[in-house]
Amino acid sequence: MNKSDFYYDLPKEQIAQTPIEPRDSSRLLVYDRKNDSVEHRHFYDLAELLRPDDLLVINNTKVLPARVTGVKSDTGANISFLLHKRIDKDTWETLCRPAKRAKVGTELTFAPDLKGTVIAAGEDGARTLRFEYDGVFEEILNRIGEVPLPHYIHESLKSIDRYQTVYAHDTGSSAAPTAGLHFTDRLINELKAKGVEFAEVLLHVGLGTFLPVKTDDIQDHKMHSEFYSVSESSANKINAARKAGRRVIAVGTTSVRVLESASTDDGIVHAGSGDTDIFIYPPYRFKAVDALITNFHLPESTLIMLVSALIGREKTLELYNLAVVEGYRFFSFGDACFFQ
Repeated sequence: MNKSDFYYDLPKEQIAQTPIEPRDSSRLLVYDRKNDSVEHRHFYDLAELLRPDDLLVINNTKVLPARVTGVKSDTGANISFLLHKRIDKDTWETLCRPAKRAKVGTELTFAPDLKGTVIAAGEDGARTLRFEYDGVFEEILNRIGEVPLPHYIHESLKSIDRYQTVYAHDTGSSAAPTAGLHFTDRLINELKAKGVEFAEVLLHVGLGTFLPVKTDDIQDHKMHSEFYSVSESSANKINAARKAGRRVIAVGTTSVRVLESASTDDGIVHAGSGDTDIFIYPPYRFKAVDALITNFHLPESTLIMLVSALIGREKTLELYNLAVVEGYRFFSFGDACFFQ
């Protein structure tokens, strides 16, 4: 398949620039694969749409204030870095702009108590930074860093908490798992009261979120790896649901990637942690996911390819084009879909 097979036209005015309030008032396009039917609902209707024994798998990652600007020691030039993956205590993989100014050996000052040195260079602005600091790195980062918003969002946020899910607690992502942004505490409590079960997993969203597919043949695209983790408790919940024939519904493509990375061909999800560079595109046999709640994704992105693997490429493009006609809001702060 070619990258162009996943293209659709989207008017710029339908790219959501600010989040809607309250969170769960966003629209929800519901597609039922069994009946090939579409409903136009709202996210707060989810309690009506889910079954009492459904299991929702959510990604509890929290977004880092991962964008930092350093001053070159020799020239005084400013260089921006996006931290996306921690290699060890003091070393990070980053995206850099302008990358041509950040050669190996470049020394930078980010704050009086934080300095860094470029120790490796990769493609597409990838740089490895080793930091030196006085104090606690995370506290310094919270003080000087900015939470990075996607490049297509040009409005500033009134509160950065709006780019975190209400259940985020494990800091480490460069971007939010945006399907989860629609949940409110009230809706979660309503779902639990109905009998819907929740299982938490972790995937720290990294570099792949910011890089487009550059190869025409999608099989030639290489995903960057991201850290994931599944606890014993969550694995047990998921496996019990699957054994009982209950639906396992992934909230977001990041949860899909965790489940499919942590499961074996028999559909059993195994507890553990590690790095995954799984790339899901048609045709693909899902091992541990029955349904998906997600946002609308960029044309030709790995995320729309994942959705296409679940419901079919033609149906995905049909539904996306319908959403354009119906005036849905797209991407991180946009509306949601429920593919069941």
